Amino acid sequence: MSELSSVQGHAPRPRLQGRALYELFSSMRFAIALLTVICIASVIGTVLRQHEPAANYVNQFGPFWAQLFMALKLNAVYSAWWFLLILAFLVTSTSLCIAKHAPKYLVDLRNYKENVRVQSLQAFHHKAQAHLAETPAQAAQRVGGQLAGSGWKVRLQERTGAGHEGWMVAAKAGAANKIGYLAAHSAIVLICLGGLLDGDLIVRAQMLLGGKSVYTGGGLVAEVAPQHRLSTSNPTFRGNLMVAEGTQSDTAILSQSDGILLQELPFAVELKKFIVEYYSTGMPKLFASDVVIHDKETGEKVEKRIEVNHPASFKGIEIYQSSFDDGGSRLSLRAVPLAAGFKTFDIEGEVGGSTTINTGEGKSPLKLEFTGLRTINVENMGGDGEGGEGATDVRKVDLKSTLDNHLGAGNKVLTPKELRNVGPSVSYKLRDASGQAREFNNYMLPVDTGDGQPVFLWGVRDTLAGQFRYLRVPADDQSSWRGFMRLKTALQDPAMREAAVGRYVEASVAPGRAELREQLHASALKALTIFAGATNDKGERVAGLQAISDFMEQNVPEAERPKASEVLVRILNGVLFELMQSARAADGLQPLAADEKTQKFMTQAVLSLSDVQLYPEPVVFELTNFEQVQASVFQVARAPGKLVVYLGCLFLILGVFAMLYVRDRRVWVWLAPRADGSTDARMALSTNRKTMDVDREFEGLSEKLLGVKPVGGQ
Repeated sequence: MSELSSVQGHAPRPRLQGRALYELFSSMRFAIALLTVICIASVIGTVLRQHEPAANYVNQFGPFWAQLFMALKLNAVYSAWWFLLILAFLVTSTSLCIAKHAPKYLVDLRNYKENVRVQSLQAFHHKAQAHLAETPAQAAQRVGGQLAGSGWKVRLQERTGAGHEGWMVAAKAGAANKIGYLAAHSAIVLICLGGLLDGDLIVRAQMLLGGKSVYTGGGLVAEVAPQHRLSTSNPTFRGNLMVAEGTQSDTAILSQSDGILLQELPFAVELKKFIVEYYSTGMPKLFASDVVIHDKETGEKVEKRIEVNHPASFKGIEIYQSSFDDGGSRLSLRAVPLAAGFKTFDIEGEVGGSTTINTGEGKSPLKLEFTGLRTINVENMGGDGEGGEGATDVRKVDLKSTLDNHLGAGNKVLTPKELRNVGPSVSYKLRDASGQAREFNNYMLPVDTGDGQPVFLWGVRDTLAGQFRYLRVPADDQSSWRGFMRLKTALQDPAMREAAVGRYVEASVAPGRAELREQLHASALKALTIFAGATNDKGERVAGLQAISDFMEQNVPEAERPKASEVLVRILNGVLFELMQSARAADGLQPLAADEKTQKFMTQAVLSLSDVQLYPEPVVFELTNFEQVQASVFQVARAPGKLVVYLGCLFLILGVFAMLYVRDRRVWVWLAPRADGSTDARMALSTNRKTMDVDREFEGLSEKLLGVKPVGGQ
């Protein structure tokens, strides 16, 4: 008997535990907690850039936090397993909540509660009493008719029995309030279901059950194996499709947190022409694509124009204009040697391609990667370079600020907020044998940075996160860099340096002052030799203004340095001018005029000769010609959950409106007979929200139905 009692005592426990879980999942607190977590995750997904390369997170946050973000899938919040799981739990919780409360509400919608006890009417906040001359039956018909005429739903009940004779008039209004509750909760379920349908849940199911896996390699799209491709029957996806002008593509790329998947489309998109228009600030104001859609099944060709906010739709797939890119523009570059042993040569390529260049006998070759072409660069050549007062270029490069961070000394003060199109630019990378690369950005045309002397801007940066630092090479009287290179080459020739010093001394000192001429010759030759560069005691090559500064610190007392430096720089400028004239004469060119234009050129040339020593590569590539090929980036999406979400949004609007603006009200009027045939009337009203409008409504009903002021409710 005791054993049986023990078994019977433990039997209900699983049932109680299941009941407890049901109560937890169907509770409002659990649903609100899930909504809070989803809101926090959505904030993270908005603030933290999604689906960026891993190197970007490392550069921005450091290795530890980047690794943590990857582990928690914060770089792909909306496709993370835990986010999808929370959405699924929210759908389950809200569905259980609806299933738990909907029957009660539906019953309540049909119930007039005409069986309410008469004594209970006295407990309501809004109540009134009156003596009516009519019989109870007559009063019931009149009151019921007046309520029905005012939009109330009415039910009459005649009660009989000792002490309970009379008529109960029960009326209700505002039942949509409870329907609003059901609609709002159903909206949450629908929106979450739509999110699950249009998210990565189905794609992940195909990866798990269909043998699909992400692709992490490189190469051509056509060479990717079938296990990395999703079929055209995939019910939901959202990916990117890049199409260059004159080409067509039928494979979209679906970004995943650890790689990509390829989505086969039932059609191919051909880009006939890409159109882009710009504001005066350089920002695009319109970009659109004229496309031809080729149906693979029927061979049908459909011409469409796709613009931002004006997508095209074909076979249930929406095609959105997302952005634009380079589609493989053809480039012509010229190598400009910056070190001895290099010669000028021409090279051709296209954006996205690469080639190998030799750097000299016994040295490892460099890989030249063509990374970009920009035909329009509207830059802010003024401003203070701080806090958003920089360039309006869509690359978000503050050219004025980055020019301040050029390779050497001599920052310029520019006029504030001067927007200017500085012409085309080319970007490329030089990668060494170990795989390390530097990125370069060079402008095709000389740019006036504000001092009247146009310069060629040759930018370099060591990392993607860094800013470009620019070498400024002055343009000569032919708008070319060759004048500067002619001076640079002459500076490295001892014989030409000697000849230039001789011409400078000849022009500066009268013939009769031999001792002064000899001293000036020695000082000028020394300054020019130091400026040209030499190897110091540490085995480092030091040249330019830094070499002059080091020499002054080592050989001139500190008190005399300012005056000595001024004299030495004046001598250096004069000798370099004579060196420039000698170099031009050697090439059969006319000498430069000693005017303000030449002075500006020589001033910038001195700074550039000093800065060029810091340039990290022995060669720079100048853009000489290009043939632009543009590409359109489309977002293609098959989103069956979109209609579900739209329906959920409609339910949410209706539900919130019903809950906020519709009051659930009920009125009871008890009509009891008196001995003289008249009627004692009691009236009460209940509502889900107590407001001043309810007070006024009850006062109006009391006067209309009973002809008296209410007892309470004011």
